[in-house]
Amino acid sequence: MEIKLTPIAAVKNSRTTPIDDNWEEIIAEIELAAHIPTDAFENISDFSHLEIIYYFDKVESKDIVFSGRPRGNPNYPLVGIFGQRKKDRPNTIGLCTVELLEHDGRTIKVKYLDAIDGTPVLDIKPVFKEFQPKGEIRQPIWVADLMKNYWK
Repeated sequence: MEIKLTPIAAVKNSRTTPIDDNWEEIIAEIELAAHIPTDAFENISDFSHLEIIYYFDKVESKDIVFSGRPRGNPNYPLVGIFGQRKKDRPNTIGLCTVELLEHDGRTIKVKYLDAIDGTPVLDIKPVFKEFQPKGEIRQPIWVADLMKNYWK
């Protein structure tokens, strides 16, 4: 089966290369593609947070490693690709929950988007409380160490 997706928007920000940490200060704009009408953003400002689904178009490696130590750190356990959030994935699709800062016509301004300048956006969805996890979130201890500088 083949799936064809057309980007609905693009990311604009100051980061041009993928770096693993220090995303908190990056403010991004997401501008709708020409074929998407402006009213697709109608009342988007009613939401504080959005989910951005995007395509890692700059990932060069086609040799996906399906199991490895996160960031190559020998202190972390061997983890399968679906237990990690790295960009080198079978379908190179990213997902990030962002804070909506501003909406102006065909553009939204967001914080906490870990996508570089020019990244194609595949979809944008509002965050509904009702879709958030229903129970306690559990994660391995190594995740907190891995993420300690991600949003700094």
